[in-house]
Amino acid sequence: MIALSLAEIAAVVGGQTHDIPDPSAQVTGPVVRDSREVVPGSLFAAFVGERVDGHDYATAVTEAGAVAVLASRPVGVPAIVVDDVQTALGALARHVVHRLGTTLVALTGSAGKTSTKDLIAQVLKRKAPTVFTPGSLNNEIGLPLTALSATEETRFLVLEMGARGIGHIRYLTGLTPPKVGLVLNVGTAHIGEFGGREQIAQAKGELVEALPAAEDGGAAILNADDPLVRAMASRTKAKVVLFGESAEADVRAENVRLTDSGQPAFRLHTPSGASDVTMRLYGEHHVSNALAAAAVAHELGMSAAEIATALSEAGTLSRWRMEVTERPDGVTIVNDAYNANPESMRAALRALAAMGKGRRTWAVLGKMAELGDEALAEHDAVGRLAVRLNVSKLVAVGGIEASWLQLGAYNEGSWGEESVHVSDAQAAIDLLRSELRPGDVVLVKASRSVGLESVAQTLAEAGAEGEVAAR
Repeated sequence: MIALSLAEIAAVVGGQTHDIPDPSAQVTGPVVRDSREVVPGSLFAAFVGERVDGHDYATAVTEAGAVAVLASRPVGVPAIVVDDVQTALGALARHVVHRLGTTLVALTGSAGKTSTKDLIAQVLKRKAPTVFTPGSLNNEIGLPLTALSATEETRFLVLEMGARGIGHIRYLTGLTPPKVGLVLNVGTAHIGEFGGREQIAQAKGELVEALPAAEDGGAAILNADDPLVRAMASRTKAKVVLFGESAEADVRAENVRLTDSGQPAFRLHTPSGASDVTMRLYGEHHVSNALAAAAVAHELGMSAAEIATALSEAGTLSRWRMEVTERPDGVTIVNDAYNANPESMRAALRALAAMGKGRRTWAVLGKMAELGDEALAEHDAVGRLAVRLNVSKLVAVGGIEASWLQLGAYNEGSWGEESVHVSDAQAAIDLLRSELRPGDVVLVKASRSVGLESVAQTLAEAGAEGEVAAR
């Protein structure tokens, strides 16, 4: 974070200083909420969680070098005491962003946010210093913490914004007002909480409503291939830039294809030129993500050739998102277990089918959470798609939702040993350990709460030990 005195921070957040001998002392390190991340010069934000109270670590963090604690009560060490730590953190982020004058890029969508954010960051870094959301820290706490990690050298600040209801993105844009806003898609993720896709579109569109007018540099980057996103053009005064495979898109892809290993390649077209892209990522769904990143980068002054080179060299930055491990015995593990919704599940299955041409494929799938009344139909549809894509074996892991996955496969024609329902991750591991053969491709995917990453990690480690080859 930029250097700020404790007195200035207290004024910004409306707090009272306690046990601070020198109010002119400066915070020169990061603002953190995890006591393990404290370094000399830090400001520690003490949150009260369900199991842990950050205030209990006040003494430990000051001994580790924290200048002070941002707290909701006095803690016996230097502290700025506020009514609400989350609100104070947001006010501090708003102050720092305004003071820096950094170009802020915000993005949202039902699927692909984190992968696209990582692509945008890797492209923009080639132009100027860039700070971006780590992982999926896209909520009321993670977003201001990311913004506070920007410094005077930061030229671009790329922030992922999540929403679980109307008004959430409006709140986040109030903390960190964007100049460029990107909406990827409107799908069915969290549809059980929103109540329908129209409500999801209403919430996601709050991002473009927050943008400055075109004459003030505002730009809304919208998916031309998603009608609900494209319609958001009427909700903003910013310049509208369309991306997608539509002929009407300003930034579009032509001659889209997959390499033999399942990696997308295409001809990138921008208003200032065209260039070829061959990505290191897996799955055709990354084409849309890449076009979104290209549209942002082009709007911020990069050429088609620069963007194409950056996209072709970009890798996976966030864990458990189509992470591919090639084992010595020839087994390929695709760990996409961070989260799942119907759109991302379908994309992952298509990527598995492309990667597995001529090889035996396994889809180890679990529950997709927060689908409400659509849960049965969506799980059934995913099971059916696995059969249509000729996935060799579906392993449905977990409870009732997993049984719906298997039922969909069965109803689509998977009557033999092509699908199986197991109780938990360990049962899936045991099954795969006994049946995997060299050359197999295994996709592991479910909502985060299922914890299927353990399946992918265990299988990858087993390959390092030569388990299958030895058998």
